[in-house]
Amino acid sequence: MADMPGDFWSGWIMVLTLVSAAVVGWLIWSVYFSPTPHEPEEELNEPVWDGDMREGNAPAPMWWFWLILGATVFSVGYLMLYPGLGSFSGMLNWSQDARVSNAYEHYQNQFQPVREEILATSLDDLQSSSGRMNTASRLFARECAACHGRDASGQLSMFPDLTDQEWQWGATAEQVEQTLRSGRRASMPAWSGVVEESQLEPLVDYVMAMDGSDSDQMPGRAVYMTYCVACHGAQGEGNVLFGAPSLRDDDWLYGGDRASVLASITAGRTGVMPAFNDRLNDAQIRLLVAWLTREQ
Repeated sequence: MADMPGDFWSGWIMVLTLVSAAVVGWLIWSVYFSPTPHEPEEELNEPVWDGDMREGNAPAPMWWFWLILGATVFSVGYLMLYPGLGSFSGMLNWSQDARVSNAYEHYQNQFQPVREEILATSLDDLQSSSGRMNTASRLFARECAACHGRDASGQLSMFPDLTDQEWQWGATAEQVEQTLRSGRRASMPAWSGVVEESQLEPLVDYVMAMDGSDSDQMPGRAVYMTYCVACHGAQGEGNVLFGAPSLRDDDWLYGGDRASVLASITAGRTGVMPAFNDRLNDAQIRLLVAWLTREQ
């Protein structure tokens, strides 16, 4: 039935509407205008209650008639002006699609000058405008706070802190904008079964001690240089092109304790930042970039 053409259903809707109108018309006529036979009172064999209470044949009150007639006139006028008879669009040519489209076009025209002003304003000037930053803050609360927290400090050992400069994919305005527009998909492979069991503990020791002066002498360095250097760099400095974080600071998204680091190495980690290019317009993305890259 879902494959039936629109003209088929329009025809049935028109038939149903006309039949309903005919039924209402017949009901009004039968109640108020059809002839009622009158029989002599002595020929009536109707039961009588309480001495003088008899079943009668009184007509319906006239206010019912005027109410139904008013509703009928209204319905006929509505069907003439608005769509209701199949494919007939009505004299006003009104439709929900056209109303939504007109409202959207009005909205776009109303705020287009504001968007153009935002796009033409430098990030420094946007960041110095309390009004623009308040707008950006509300935008962040609506679009981003569910994952990164209302204060953008991250949460749940899954979503990164956005209030520092340790950005996995880069903290420049251009890199942040690309992250917002296109999204990111990070993947830390699971090394369990690739790295020998006996090498996992030395690798964890080395990764956790990379910022120390004598870490180069640790046995886990050889394992690191074999499996990890391609993404995280020879000194653990990370690589924003791959989304590989630095291992030389205390900013650990999934936890910096020994058990968490071991779990990251053995089981791997995956993270997805959704793309907002189709959800937010250029002005909204620029406001978010200005808000996220401002000095904390």
